[in-house]
Amino acid sequence: MHTEPYLAPHTLRAADLRAEADAHRLAAAARRPREFRVRLGWTLVEVGLRLTTPPRTSAMTA
Repeated sequence: MHTEPYLAPHTLRAADLRAEADAHRLAAAARRPREFRVRLGWTLVEVGLRLTTPPRTSAMTA
């Protein structure tokens, strides 16, 4: 009994899965700058909110 006909579909599927994994890795690497921009954007929002709120006085914190 020859195993080549039975292994051929599995070999093709394994190659497809490897290609899909490579594509996913490339897409994930391309998304990383966006995550940085989101973090930077929220940091700027926080700084802006701190600049626009009035400073706390000692009477408010007591």
